[in-house]
Amino acid sequence: MNPVALDPPIIEEAGEGWLIPAHPRPLDTPPGALRLALMARRSLLTPWTAVSYAAQDYHFFLLRRQVCVFNDPASIRTVFVTAAERFERKGAMMRRALAPLLGDGLFISDGETWGRRRPLVADIAHKTQVPVYAPVMTGATAEMLQGWRHGAEISLLPAMAELTAQIIARSIFGTRLGAEALSGIVRGFGRYQARIDSFNLPFFLGAAEGWPVGRGAALRAAIAEVHGVVEHVITEHIAGRGEHGSMVDLLVRRMQRSPELGLDLQALRNEAATIFMAGHETTAATLTWAFYLLAKAPWAEAALQGELDAVLGTRAPTVEDVPNLPYARAVIEETLRLYPPVPILPRQAREATQVGDIMVEKDALVLVVPWLLHRSPHLWPEPMHFRPERFLGEAAPLPYSYIPFSAGPRICAGLNFGLTEAILCLAMIAQAFRLRLRPGFRATPVCRLSLRPRHPILARLEARR
Repeated sequence: MNPVALDPPIIEEAGEGWLIPAHPRPLDTPPGALRLALMARRSLLTPWTAVSYAAQDYHFFLLRRQVCVFNDPASIRTVFVTAAERFERKGAMMRRALAPLLGDGLFISDGETWGRRRPLVADIAHKTQVPVYAPVMTGATAEMLQGWRHGAEISLLPAMAELTAQIIARSIFGTRLGAEALSGIVRGFGRYQARIDSFNLPFFLGAAEGWPVGRGAALRAAIAEVHGVVEHVITEHIAGRGEHGSMVDLLVRRMQRSPELGLDLQALRNEAATIFMAGHETTAATLTWAFYLLAKAPWAEAALQGELDAVLGTRAPTVEDVPNLPYARAVIEETLRLYPPVPILPRQAREATQVGDIMVEKDALVLVVPWLLHRSPHLWPEPMHFRPERFLGEAAPLPYSYIPFSAGPRICAGLNFGLTEAILCLAMIAQAFRLRLRPGFRATPVCRLSLRPRHPILARLEARR
């Protein structure tokens, strides 16, 4: 099939004081089964029609599998909260795509395994721990900025990924992780996402668990690169040679105190790999899109820099400054609305369940789609516009209309860590530099596992001082 038929045109419009940032044009009519499958393999953002963005639920069959899309906040509450035990399992496609890398890690586990480990990981990533890790966030950002020069050009996503990988590596593994090991684990994650097939055709043909994904030589090498680094660090910690106070150190000490948790070396590796993936990929993508938006919206960039100058002057921010940077927080929250790092949250129904007007079949694919929900004209004024000010003041979004970190029992355990990290990194970078895109550049957002730009976003550094 012609690639043009699989990639809708990208819409982006701007004027004095307003911006509708890059997004695929919604389809006029629903795609047939073959086109939908081919489009989904290229990007999960493209097979949606304009009607899909309405705050309403609908369902259809893709081959032999029922697919239910819940875009009504009341139904989302049912799926994620009131009937959460029936929709606890991640979708078979996501589980199969991530299992070779993460094993039974918290992100894709369920049942007894998830129930035992969730409190442990939530404990370690709890908001009370954020001040402990905040100096790591600001220290890594300061080191990165020391290497930046006025007039140089950077590729945004790799630069932000290197920064957030450094932060999460120091937080999880401690400062003893060398540059070679760090680059290896980042490279391994990147190669894995580039090569994994997240569309599991046998699932739609009737196999409730889907089929295991193929593991070619390149995919095996990417997995080995990640697992090798993580296992070495955990072995060092178990032997007493790890960095005291890191997340892995806390996990190892908890394992030694509580053997009933079943945290053997493989389980520790899976949880460490899960925390690393979630901790560096999502924040790197958020910062990349935030600076893309600011470069396209000079009025928002000026407002942010005005706040930073007024609150911080020339000093670096600390975690205590975060409550005094409401516009910086609003920029991050609006970025997460428009470009949620995980734009589709799949679940698999454990049993037949009525949700709203839809009877969900056992093993149906249940989709809650922040990409659609956050852009619904029934829930947001000017939903396609970049408007950080919608997150200022006392007004809060309608419950279950804004879920960049999911919701309910499976809400992201690192929510406070990631939000604080994004705000501090944004503040420090925007204090020091303006980022200027190449004239006429328009990003193409795509999603296979997470939401990324299809092509590099290149930005020229313009020193502010």
